[in-house]
Amino acid sequence: DMSEVLIDKPLKGKLKDIVQQTLKESLDEILDTEPFDVIDMIKQAEKPFVILFVGVNGAGKTTTIAKLVKYLQKENLSSVLVAADTFRSAAIEQLEHHAKALNVAVVKQSYGADPAAVAYDGVAHAKAKGLDVVLIDTAGRQQSNTNLMQELKKVAKVANPNLTLFIAESIAGSDVVTQVTQFNDVAKVDGVILSKSDVDEKGGAAISVSYVSKKPVLYLGVGQGYDDLTVFKKEEIIEQLGL
Repeated sequence: DMSEVLIDKPLKGKLKDIVQQTLKESLDEILDTEPFDVIDMIKQAEKPFVILFVGVNGAGKTTTIAKLVKYLQKENLSSVLVAADTFRSAAIEQLEHHAKALNVAVVKQSYGADPAAVAYDGVAHAKAKGLDVVLIDTAGRQQSNTNLMQELKKVAKVANPNLTLFIAESIAGSDVVTQVTQFNDVAKVDGVILSKSDVDEKGGAAISVSYVSKKPVLYLGVGQGYDDLTVFKKEEIIEQLGL
């Protein structure tokens, strides 16, 4: 607790400097949530490496997945997209649009199909083709919708992902913390990608998520282009706060 640290700290030097240094140390500890290197994990794991993407409506999952495909391509890793969002209108077409631009395949079924069955087909496709990574797009859902959360639980069980990533908007505020916690109860969340981080200049969402959920923030979406995905670095957040 920062207040306890300050109370116990002898006041040598300017009070402002002492407070800033204490705050910097506290934030460094909060953001130190055992981050890991996704690329290293993929390269060391048995293929295919399955990543399940979850989140609420409108968080930017599909676009973020496309950015990660490009990121993987830079590491010479092959991938396939899986359209397990069989609920939202035009969801499959949106994923196909990105796939065409990035020259990767999409595994899909019709709207209304069982998302778990689509996920199963996607993993099977990757095994048959010898692909490195399976990226499963799921329908956005509110954590309060019990039926949809149970559906997600089924998808997670069938896909058996190596990694489950929660996609959240940086500008969603304190709601992100609640969302991550409740999604984690249904489909064990391993890490977080924050979209629209170029709008959240001070990194407040990253601090909140790290502090409450103890889940590492892995990447930040910082624009609309496929290359606009950066590795999260706690040092940059602390620097943005002027500490």
